[in-house]
Amino acid sequence: MLVSEILDQVKTSFSFEFFPPKTEKGFETLFKNISELNQLEPSYVSVTYGAGGTTRGRTHNLVKRLTKESDITVVSHLTCVGSSKDEMYNILKSYDEIGINNILALRGDAPDDEPEWKPHPDGFEHACDLVEFIKTHFPNMCVGVAGFPEGHPDTPDRILEMEYLKRKTDAGADYIVTQLFFDNRDFYDFCDRCTFHGIDIPVIAGIMPVLSKGGMRKMAELAAGARFPAPLLRAVYMADDDEGVKNVGIHWATEQVRDLINNNVRGIHFYTLNKSPATLKIYQALGVANSKSLC
Repeated sequence: MLVSEILDQVKTSFSFEFFPPKTEKGFETLFKNISELNQLEPSYVSVTYGAGGTTRGRTHNLVKRLTKESDITVVSHLTCVGSSKDEMYNILKSYDEIGINNILALRGDAPDDEPEWKPHPDGFEHACDLVEFIKTHFPNMCVGVAGFPEGHPDTPDRILEMEYLKRKTDAGADYIVTQLFFDNRDFYDFCDRCTFHGIDIPVIAGIMPVLSKGGMRKMAELAAGARFPAPLLRAVYMADDDEGVKNVGIHWATEQVRDLINNNVRGIHFYTLNKSPATLKIYQALGVANSKSLC
């Protein structure tokens, strides 16, 4: 099923994100966690790319395996980094042939050894170019794009940032999924700015609970300066141990989700880090058994 069709059928969608493990043992552990999360009946799951397209082969293998071995709707991330138009066409064609018709189109991060991002000579410079390419050659595919409630790390001009997002939606994007955030006011402001700029496709909120102090610092690095509200910071640093920090993070994320649902968010996307316990605990704290109970 296309994500756009799912969004038309449910009040609020619930989805999970995974990344491809590096080892076969990691794959088996991931499938165990996916099996546990599948009990929550997610609307769909997505699979990421690494920086610079470094996990491209593993991403494709995981996406194809999930499609063949489960009845879950799968979204594959595709990035502009490191791929020519011919390579991208072949990837999309192989997906189309086995029924993978949901793509999250991203510019992608530069490889670690090339700090300045450069497009492939025969590739795509911006995510909007990739969206247009997919919609031109595979019009049956549903394409999502990224949004940044706290601002895009490479675009400090917030007006220009929204103009770039508008280009992606004008190119044919079907929905937006946001980077993680910890203050729902940032998300609601982002949605209001989307409306102001004439962007009227569904916006899905990205949620990742803080599970450790070290993890929080890594989130700040990966999310290019994620803004942690003072009450969350205070609660994290008051915790006695790692388990206390985890409880704080799960409680905070739970209340975020509760508020988002009450304000009729179109979808919630959990960044799982390939683990199931935190997401399961959020559902338990909400008092529901599966995603359908939340709709």
